[in-house]
Amino acid sequence: MNNTEKTKTDEFKAFGMTIEKISLFYGIFLIVWGIIISFLSDSNSFTSYIPSFLGVPILIFSFLSIIFINKKKMFMHIVVLFGLVIFLGGLDFIRIIIGGSIFENYWADISKLMMMLTGLFFTIQCIRSFIHARKIKNLNN
Repeated sequence: MNNTEKTKTDEFKAFGMTIEKISLFYGIFLIVWGIIISFLSDSNSFTSYIPSFLGVPILIFSFLSIIFINKKKMFMHIVVLFGLVIFLGGLDFIRIIIGGSIFENYWADISKLMMMLTGLFFTIQCIRSFIHARKIKNLNN
């Protein structure tokens, strides 16, 4: 089987998992992260749960994309939008670095750094998946 034939049949995978599974795990990770950070920091602030709140729709829409294959494209586009929001929210970490107040609020800054890095990585993986799907569609036409 040559590369063109292989691309037609293979689904995009990163670390041996489909993007839907990666999205499920990412949603769970974000939910757990927000809860753990809130407890570790003894925070009473709503904002410490932001990763959890953003992880819930990722988890839900990833799950829906697995259940409803015919709507996978729509659900995964929603998922990547949340990934992009996570990345953009995490960019506040750069403002903190520039302002010279890095790690004055240790737990909040760690969460922002995590959101920036994982949000970027996740969004890139989603985009790679979309590009792969487009290539497969073009090869099959």
